[in-house]
Amino acid sequence: GQGEAIARNLMYMSTLKTPIISIVIGEGGSGGALAMAVADEVWMLEHAIYSILSPEGFASILYKDASLASEAASDMKITAQDLINYEVIDRIIKEPLGGAHTNVDEMSISIKRNLEESIGRLIQEPVESLLTKRYYKFRKIGKVVEY
Repeated sequence: GQGEAIARNLMYMSTLKTPIISIVIGEGGSGGALAMAVADEVWMLEHAIYSILSPEGFASILYKDASLASEAASDMKITAQDLINYEVIDRIIKEPLGGAHTNVDEMSISIKRNLEESIGRLIQEPVESLLTKRYYKFRKIGKVVEY
């Protein structure tokens, strides 16, 4: 089923002997969000969201009311700024005024520049070091915050 497919993806991604950069450009959610986490670097566009559960699903489970999705989204901390603060992602890519969709060419150039810089750096890393760092990065995702 889906759980086995996600586990297999995590296993294969963790052993790829090439740099992996995941970029959330809109909404990264569910098992796909987890699958994208096994990367040397995880980036988000500044207005993207990233979570293993939708705000509606979270609200339905926790609050027993899907209409509280907006409150759930706030509680879940799913924005790029939240996730960089919690050390879930590594970089936020600024979007053009009005969002990435308003100037796809500008956004593409920005992503390309970021990729060239990071791939150039990561490709210099010995493969065993890359794999070890990737493993520990995935294992330490997030911070525990007490309220």
